[in-house]
This record gives sequence, C-alpha cells and structure tokens, in this order.
Amino acid sequence: MDRIDAMRAFVTVVNEGTFTRAADRMEMSPQLVSKYVSQLEQHLGVRLLNRTTRKIHLTEAGASYHQRAQQVLNDIDDMENQLGDLQTQARGLLRISAPVSFAIRHMAPMLTAFQKAHPAVDIDLQLNDRKVDIVEEGFDIALRIGHLKSSSLIAKRIAPVRLVMCASPDYLEQRGTPERPEELRDHRYLRYSYMDVDANEAVHRELRSAGSGMVSNNGDVLVEAAVAGAGIALQPTFIAGSAIREGKLQVILPECEPEPMALYAVYAHRQLLASKVRSFVDFMDGYFGEPPYWDRFE
Repeated sequence: MDRIDAMRAFVTVVNEGTFTRAADRMEMSPQLVSKYVSQLEQHLGVRLLNRTTRKIHLTEAGASYHQRAQQVLNDIDDMENQLGDLQTQARGLLRISAPVSFAIRHMAPMLTAFQKAHPAVDIDLQLNDRKVDIVEEGFDIALRIGHLKSSSLIAKRIAPVRLVMCASPDYLEQRGTPERPEELRDHRYLRYSYMDVDANEAVHRELRSAGSGMVSNNGDVLVEAAVAGAGIALQPTFIAGSAIREGKLQVILPECEPEPMALYAVYAHRQLLASKVRSFVDFMDGYFGEPPYWDRFE
C-alpha cells in the first residue's frame, strides 16, 4: 500500500461525500478508492468511516485523522509546488566558487546584473584558487581556469583566457627587452605557484632558467610587482590587461605566447538542473564578449 495514495483517497472521499465522486475526482474506479481506504484502516487498526448504501459517516478516529491528513497532504503539495518553482523559476541561494583574482576584477558587475535579471536568486560567492569539490563542499557551480581534463562534471566554456609575458617599460629599459626565448634566462621571473606547466612547457623551459625574482599564489601580486619593475610576469590578460592598456606593462615575445586556456563554468548535473544554475550559466555565456573586453588593449 502506498500510504500517501491511501491517505489522499480517504481525504477525497470525505471531502466529496461519496466513493463515486471521489473516484471521479481521482480518475480511478470506486472499487480502487474503496480498497485504498480499507487498506488504510487496516494499517491504522481503526475504523475511519461507517458506510451505508447512500452515505458515509466519519468515526471519531476518522474525524481526527482527516484533519491531520488534510494538513499533511497540503504540506506535500506545497513542497512539490515549491520544488517545481525552483526548476521553472530562478530562485533560491546560488553557491559559487571562483578564482580570487578573476572574481575581484570581473565578477561584481556581472553578479549585480544577474541579480537584477533574477531578483529571487541570492548569491553566496566564495573565492579560492584551489580546485574545490563541488558536491562535497556544497557548491552549485564553480568557475575554473585552465585546460580541463575529462571528469564526471559538466563544463561550459565561458571565455578564452590568454596568457602573455609582460614587464614594465622601466625594467625593460634597464635589463633589455628579450627578443628570443633563450634570452629570458638573463631576467628575473615572477612565478605563479599554480601555473599549468605542462600546458606552457615551451615558455617554462626558458623561464625556469631565469633568476627567481618572486613566487606567489596570487596573480595580482605578481602583476603589481611587474608594474613596479621587479621582473617578467607570465599572467592572464584578465589580470594584466588594464596595466598593458595603460602602458604600465609591455608585452614581450608575443610570438611565443602560450596556448590560450579558458574560463569554464563547472557543475555536477545536466539533467534536472536547477533553474538558478541554468540561468546563471546562460547569463555568463557571451557576457564578457568575444574577444573578452580585457583583451582589447592592442
């Protein structure tokens, strides 16, 4: 016996007044409705209805059970309606993990615009450059930068991520501008801790031989150090682009630019995807432009 179906049959019989009308309402036979009610009485061990050929009468136990059962069924219907709204309307708390520098520089305007379009969605944005476990840590979506390897997660490419080598004009004037990769060995390298070495092996082969100017796990620090004349940085243009556009940094060896990476939106499931996640992924798609606005410095 399905207890919810039996409960719904009993409540419908009481509300409609007869088994026949209850059967019409539930689109099933009167015999099946009667069977559900009988099974419910057997399960509870009490008589809920006294039946005659023309009428039904609630017992004392039946009247008490009817009131509580009606509330339970109303609560179930409300819960299912709310869950349906989550699928059809963007609402609820959206938990996002994003890289630190990208989020600080580029996400606030986008999130503001997204919430204006979807005011029923609240945002919980957590910044972290490590690779979070979306399911274990309770995130709806994670933004990741790199060359994604195959996994069980779903990944949507949002924007290209271009890497450039750059240094300040003052530094290059003092130390000389490298014109060949092997000349990088004579310079100070501002190294990012999490750089994907395999994806940029040709450049790193020379940079590893360069003097170690600084190591950091934050690209903003390295870009600002490069602006101050500390050495050569290999950084994404979403961090270095504004300094390049303002003339504070100069791109070197553009012909040796590493293969572009990409910004991805990563989430756990494609089927039954919550509307808040689907709406956010769709909103990000194309938001930054093609090429993205941070690359418009040449």
